[in-house]
Amino acid sequence: MLITGRGFGHDHNEVSGPFVTQSPGKPGAAAQTHPGEGVRGAGAVSRVGSFCLWFVDQRWEWSDEVYRMHGYVPGSVVPTTQLVLSHKHPDDRAAVEDLLEQAMYSGGSFSSRHRFYDTDGDEHSVIVVADRMLDDETGAVIGTSGYYIDVTEALQENRRDVLHETLPKVIEARAEIEQAKGALRLVYGISDDQAFNLLRWRSQDNNTKLRALATQLVAELDTLTSVTAALRAEFDHLILTVHERVPDDHDSS
Repeated sequence: MLITGRGFGHDHNEVSGPFVTQSPGKPGAAAQTHPGEGVRGAGAVSRVGSFCLWFVDQRWEWSDEVYRMHGYVPGSVVPTTQLVLSHKHPDDRAAVEDLLEQAMYSGGSFSSRHRFYDTDGDEHSVIVVADRMLDDETGAVIGTSGYYIDVTEALQENRRDVLHETLPKVIEARAEIEQAKGALRLVYGISDDQAFNLLRWRSQDNNTKLRALATQLVAELDTLTSVTAALRAEFDHLILTVHERVPDDHDSS
């Protein structure tokens, strides 16, 4: 059984052990043997590091890169299962613990994508890929070893790219919907919410995307030929005098 300071199936947000006395936002901070000595400013943290775990005595080995990912000076702490789990994101900790347990009892390889916090409280997204370690003489499974691949920066870049590509489309779609709502309000004398509900009803009733429906409606407004002279005259008066009714405390922008 994994030695985690508690049994499986209990509260996965609480991890105890000789190396773990957590502070909020500082997972495993008490395990540092050199308080205040971090790795920030010591060069870029590598995005790939290796580890080994021996099942019998729950002994871990971290490469220097994995130490740095977690915010430690290499060799400044003794990595333990308790310490490893204490760094995991609360929503991912149980799944990681289950994977370790399965690896120990099944002797199989595993992979995981999860999040952990370093000693500064910064969140990392990692992919962990591991395989069996075999005894050279007997061939028995004695542990697991593999790699941490930090994909945090890649995910952040991907989110920025998606946002950069998507945001203009969202703004454009919103503008077209607002134009369609404005036309409906003018023609039917209804409220903003009522205009939107009318668009949504037509969209759902005909299984047509709301944006596509609004875009086509706006495009076909020019085909309307029954705008009366009286309406134009009223609108002429409105556009020429509306400034007189703008409140003084209205945002100047």
